[in-house]
Amino acid sequence: MNRDELLKKLSELDFIAVDLALFLNTHPENSEAIQAYNQVITAADAVRMKYEEAYGPLCSFRSYASNTNHWEWNDAPWPWQAAANISFAGKECK
Repeated sequence: MNRDELLKKLSELDFIAVDLALFLNTHPENSEAIQAYNQVITAADAVRMKYEEAYGPLCSFRSYASNTNHWEWNDAPWPWQAAANISFAGKECK
C-alpha cells in the first residue's frame, strides 16, 4: 500500500473504532461488539505501525520513536499541511 492508501485505511479503521466505542457505551455487555472493537483496534495498530515504519510518526504523543538518535516527528509534514492529508480530489460528494 502507498501512503494515501495506508492513511485511508487507518482513517476507516479509526472511524469504525469510534463508532463501536459509542455503541458499547450504551450496550456494554454486547460481547460481539467487544470482539469487533478489539479486532478493529488490532487492525488499526498494524496499519499505523506499517505507515510509521515507511513514512514516519503520525502523532507526537502516541507513536513509537523508531529512531532513538533523532526525533523524527519534526521531519514529516505537519497535520495542517496538504502533504500530510489524504487527497480526495475527484471524489467529491455530488
